[in-house]
Amino acid sequence: MTTTPTDDAASSSPVPNTGANPEETKREETNREEALPGEAAPGEAGSGEANATEARAADTAAELADAMTRAIKRIRRRTSERLEPYGITPGQGRALRALAHAPGCELPGRAMRLSDLADRLHIAPRSATTVVDALEEAGMVERAPDPADRRAVRIVLTAAGRSAVEQIGQVRHEVAQEYFGPVSPADQDVLLRALRTAEAAYAATTPPCRPSPGAGR
Repeated sequence: MTTTPTDDAASSSPVPNTGANPEETKREETNREEALPGEAAPGEAGSGEANATEARAADTAAELADAMTRAIKRIRRRTSERLEPYGITPGQGRALRALAHAPGCELPGRAMRLSDLADRLHIAPRSATTVVDALEEAGMVERAPDPADRRAVRIVLTAAGRSAVEQIGQVRHEVAQEYFGPVSPADQDVLLRALRTAEAAYAATTPPCRPSPGAGR
């Protein structure tokens, strides 16, 4: 029997050299065929474990965010309840604390400007005006012309305002201790460092948001 040219070409054509060991290639194919449905083959286990770790980290971060939201709501509610007998709202308390941290807050020439207070509280200027109006009516602050710019107004903290700041500080410490008291000081330090790290990274990469007109009330 004579061999046709076609048969000769097929039988004599060289096998492409891929550089892979035939035995290793055969074992890899067998592993993939024998892997159960939904189960990674031995060569794919590393990537599967990495994906599972990332998923767990994402779940933990989401749970931490939810826990923080609950904690903030509870602390704010309790703080508001404790400040109510003093006639101070949480928004007014934040404004008083911001004013108290301004060096020379009792002096017209060094007290904080209204615009600076709005920036510090991340609220619109008209919202800051509403807060200051209420504090002025309560005798806790006074408006004074800016010696350097008569068109600007500085907010001067009065003696009643300084007394209110002390009351606010006491309430804040009491509420914080009640909520975080069951947590060990060491764990509190770890949580505080973690939140500071997250906040610094967020502030460095996120542009400041525009304040809501109704914020700060």
